[in-house]
This record gives sequence, C-alpha cells and structure tokens, in this order.
Amino acid sequence: MTTTSLPANEITALLGRGTRFEGKLLFDGRVRIDGAFQGTIRSDDTLVIGEGAEVDAEIDVANVIIKGGTVRGSIRARASIELYVPAHVVASLHSPSVFIDKGVHFEGTCRMAAMDDPNQGGEHPAEGG
Repeated sequence: MTTTSLPANEITALLGRGTRFEGKLLFDGRVRIDGAFQGTIRSDDTLVIGEGAEVDAEIDVANVIIKGGTVRGSIRARASIELYVPAHVVASLHSPSVFIDKGVHFEGTCRMAAMDDPNQGGEHPAEGG
C-alpha cells in the first residue's frame, strides 16, 4: 500500500453530533469533533472542533481549529490555535500563534510562545562547570 498525502482540508475521522466519547484520542491526519468528548487528545496533526461540540479535554496537537461548540480544559498547539464565532472556550491556551475571532467567548489564560523549551519558564543558559 502506498502512502499519499491527504488534502489539507480532508477529514480523516469524525465524531459526529449525537455521539459521546470518553478516554484518550490519538490520531494522524485531521479529525473533527461535533459531538461530546471528555479526556485527552494527542496528535502531530490538526484537530477541528465544530458547532455543537462539547469538549472537556487536555488537548496537545499541532493545530487546533475551533469553529464553534464549547471547549473546556487546556489547549497546547505546537503550530497554531484558531478560535471562531460562535465558540465558547474556557481553557488555558499555549501556542506560538493564536487567532481569536471577534465575538468568541474566551475565559482563561493565553501564552503565545514556542513549546521547544521543556522548562517553559524562559531561557536558561547552558550549565557549565
């Protein structure tokens, strides 16, 4: 079987309206959640959260696009976080790039910084003798 790249906007998996999932979600590609999710989400790719979604999670992915719904928890994205109306987000955000559309309901903290530093407390000189 050959490996081919998916178009940038193609969804590889969908948790549709009316569905409910609790646990750990690990994925490759682009996943969209329109239902209810509670737990942990990890990926090196893109997570899309649609209108009607109810997400209570610790999210650690490359890109997050929140097009609506309610999201609670923590969101860490290595590339970008995008929040669009009518999203309702109560979370801590951490990403080098954050976009918040006018009219989005956001409560929480926002840290715009690269996630390369494991200490995430600023720059530390190399230790020497």
